[in-house]
Amino acid sequence: MYIRETLDSDLDDVMRVERNAFGRDKEPDMVRIILNDSSAEPILSLMAYEGRRAVGHILFTTAHLTNGGRIASVAFLSTLAVVPGAQRRGIGGKLIEKGLQILSRAGVDLVFVLGHPDYYPRYGFTPASRLGLQTPHPIPDGVADAWMVNALSPGVIGTVSGKVVCCDALDRPELWHG
Repeated sequence: MYIRETLDSDLDDVMRVERNAFGRDKEPDMVRIILNDSSAEPILSLMAYEGRRAVGHILFTTAHLTNGGRIASVAFLSTLAVVPGAQRRGIGGKLIEKGLQILSRAGVDLVFVLGHPDYYPRYGFTPASRLGLQTPHPIPDGVADAWMVNALSPGVIGTVSGKVVCCDALDRPELWHG
């Protein structure tokens, strides 16, 4: 398996992975919208391949914090998808690790995700709300721990707070209601 940044010519593979991973069109449609959203840039889109077959995709978008304190560089993990036949083999984890590595080298301080609270902590994510880092829109109390952050720069947590503002494509309240 190898991972590389996607090219414009990979769009069909990206859509196929997203559709197969989620079994519906909602996620691939959202990914297509995000990829065309200038407010999401810079975008980091990575694809995992086994041989010539695309088996996983991860998409990070830019975001920012609304606060009056320290300025931090912020990204949002928008989607992680692995096709069913390749799940539970570490491909999603390798995509996360590679993405965080690239973002860290690019100077990103914090990466946020709204995801499974038993999965993402394996990769350094911790619940963000209790750290004063709020979701773009309210989420149900029962899933509060699904809002997580990974500090790529030491010493950032505790020096920043506020509400995360995502790209326009993700800045819709209905996307955050669970």
